[in-house]
Amino acid sequence: MEDDDAGGGGGGDASPPHAGYAAAGAGRDIAASPTSSRSVTQTVNGSHRFVIQGYSLAKGMGVGKHIASETFTVGGYQWAIYFYPDGKNPEDNSAYVSVFIALASEGTDVRALFELTLLDQSGKAKHKVHSHFDRSLESGPYTLKYRGSMWGYKRFFRRTALETSDFLKDDCLKINCTVGVVVSTMDYSKPHSIHVPESDIGYHFGTLLDNQEGVDVICNVAGEKFHAHKLVLAARSSFFRSEFFEHESDEEKNEVDTSNEIKEIVIDDMEPKVFKAVLHFMYSDNLVGDDELSASSSDCSIFDTLAGKLLAAADRYELPRLRLLCESYLCKHISVNSVATTLALADRHHAMELKSVCLKFAAENLSAVIRTDGFDYLKDNCPALQSEILRTVAGCEEECSSGGKSQSVWGQLSDGGDTSGRRVRPRV
Repeated sequence: MEDDDAGGGGGGDASPPHAGYAAAGAGRDIAASPTSSRSVTQTVNGSHRFVIQGYSLAKGMGVGKHIASETFTVGGYQWAIYFYPDGKNPEDNSAYVSVFIALASEGTDVRALFELTLLDQSGKAKHKVHSHFDRSLESGPYTLKYRGSMWGYKRFFRRTALETSDFLKDDCLKINCTVGVVVSTMDYSKPHSIHVPESDIGYHFGTLLDNQEGVDVICNVAGEKFHAHKLVLAARSSFFRSEFFEHESDEEKNEVDTSNEIKEIVIDDMEPKVFKAVLHFMYSDNLVGDDELSASSSDCSIFDTLAGKLLAAADRYELPRLRLLCESYLCKHISVNSVATTLALADRHHAMELKSVCLKFAAENLSAVIRTDGFDYLKDNCPALQSEILRTVAGCEEECSSGGKSQSVWGQLSDGGDTSGRRVRPRV
């Protein structure tokens, strides 16, 4: 064979026997440091409590029809709990209640562990638990193939036993659900790394405001005076940039001000506490604390809350990030009773993200929303917004007809509804 022939002497100069070893030795001297990696598979866990108030009224809705919890997020996916008062399996003749956990967002082959707990309300802590956690699973975690896939029990609890048990109290059931989404990550060695802390520029600017160092403008708000820095206000708000600099000539802009006189401007369209919160944002890039925001929210119109007034100020003074922060805060506090007036507030101050959420919430809970004072406010002051709600309802109807929802939104109008401020979404 040619390989054998190549091994024999065939003329020409031959390298010394030790030359190859020397080269190999040199290669080892400059070899890169060894590296390593590790695959880590674990679960990202999250829990949700689903309270079913009015169990006796839910009975009789029909086999295979369910009440759905609000969706909740775990591991980047949306989930929901489905409770079937008359059971899911027609063959059981409504002898059992059924409980399932459903994948409520787009996903393919989502692997997860689940736990369903029916809470004992007697205080004895004798809960009924079905769990994948803390035990060996022969076939591994459960795999949900696509949106709408479910895991749970058709025969979760016999109805006759449930209705005489400590799990049912004051016509109320409480179900805890824990989802553990399986995720895999790669951990690899890094020879050198330097940790860079989070930016603290907001802290330093906040200190600048608190210490009033170098202030060069006074904002007079209803007689209360706030010292600030023109450059900071102008950098944060195009309104103030125009107020301070756009009317100056080129010579004035280049001129060095050697006087100690501090310019005073009058702010006549907001309260001192609101302007103080605006200044806090402009220097720190954050909202004031939740305690300040929530202190103004009890027993008053959404328009009179600090968050509502801050949203108005953000719109007036061209502070888009402040507006978005206010939208996010207000979104977390939407209820049946507040959604109509929050919608009016959002529309008035061009808060389009918040407006979109309000329209969808109102459409999904229409039967309860139309019984609120807020809906009457829309009727008297913002009839165009009522029309937008109905157009959103029509969009929900189209989604329902394509299988996206399980109950007609129009059908809610005869369902009674909950005006206590809770979100109610019965589904068929």
